[in-house]
Amino acid sequence: METKETKVAVNANKKPAAKKKTGFKGIKNAWVILVICLVIAIIIFKFVFGDASHFAGGDPEGKPLDILGTIYHGGVIVPIIWTQLFAVITLTIERWLALKTAFGKNSLDKFVEEIKGALAKNDMTAAKAICDKQGGSVANVVTATLSKYQEMATNTELDKEQKIQGIQKALGEATALEMPSLQMNLPILAVIVTLGVLTGLLGTVVGMIKSFSALSAGGGTDSSALSAGISEALVNTASGIATSWLSVVFYNFYTNKIDHLTYALDEVGFTIVSTFQETQK
Repeated sequence: METKETKVAVNANKKPAAKKKTGFKGIKNAWVILVICLVIAIIIFKFVFGDASHFAGGDPEGKPLDILGTIYHGGVIVPIIWTQLFAVITLTIERWLALKTAFGKNSLDKFVEEIKGALAKNDMTAAKAICDKQGGSVANVVTATLSKYQEMATNTELDKEQKIQGIQKALGEATALEMPSLQMNLPILAVIVTLGVLTGLLGTVVGMIKSFSALSAGGGTDSSALSAGISEALVNTASGIATSWLSVVFYNFYTNKIDHLTYALDEVGFTIVSTFQETQK
């Protein structure tokens, strides 16, 4: 007969259940990224672009000798533009890692086909095993929906239509829980798409005003000085356009990936509901 001491010893030897690894879900406090990017941009502006080696006579207020010196003469707008550029780069990497986790370990198309194959055989155990192997947001949604499927299959109080509605509701709720983490920080990229160009144009306008004001105060028409001032001002436009270009490319890239994921969820959800309709009375 098993004694109390034996039970305690057996329970003590049992390993605690391993926690499921959710993976990288993204950085929620995006303002931290923006602050860090601003600090880095100011440091680079002061100590890299503003280094004495980039100017004639070693004076940062003097004539620039290279492109870095020209960028420095772009003024206080330069760190703001570069903050946005660094933010785009950082958020691009952050979204790549988050969506890689969301999609799971294997190809999403392959996962959908495997789930459809298991459902065609009405093998819920195999379907859940495929989800556990895949991991990620899609697998989480499918697992929650399959659990509801099994619950409705054993329910004797609801009619078939109510059961189907219950499965569809579970699918919708599980999807709603996962979607915010997929779209997180993408609005910041969308804002920078416009803000980058506008900030660059603002820097250019300010630089042009300074250049023409200096010429007016000098009472002359020094074309070389005017050309230098215009080139310094236009650097801001170039930086702003580059920032917006990167932002719009990666924003649309990740939006398309999320659309692909959503389509996969819709396809699997439709298959689950169809299987229930065909197999349940």
